[in-house]
Amino acid sequence: MTTSAEITTRDNPDAGRFEILAGEEVAGFADYSVTDGVATMPHTVVEKAYDGQGLGSKLAVFALDTLRERGLKVRPTCPFIKGYIDRHDAYADLVA
Repeated sequence: MTTSAEITTRDNPDAGRFEILAGEEVAGFADYSVTDGVATMPHTVVEKAYDGQGLGSKLAVFALDTLRERGLKVRPTCPFIKGYIDRHDAYADLVA
C-alpha cells in the first residue's frame, strides 16, 4: 500500500516506544526502555500495510538521533535496529 498521508515521527514515552505515523495511524514503532543511560531497544514493528516504503529506516533514524541528542547509549537487541546500526557506521558510537 502506498500512502499519500503525511509521515511523521514521535516519541511516546508513556508507551516506551518511538512511533512513525501515516496521518493519524501508527504505521510502526520501536520499543525502548532506559536504564543507567542506556536505551535497550528490543523490538521494532512496521505494519504490513506499510511494507516496502522505508518507514522502518525512517523510524530507526529518528529513534537513534533522538537517543543521541539525549546523550544515551543504545543496546540494540532488536535485529532490525542492530542491522541498521551495522549498515550505518555513523551510529556505531551509540552502541553500549
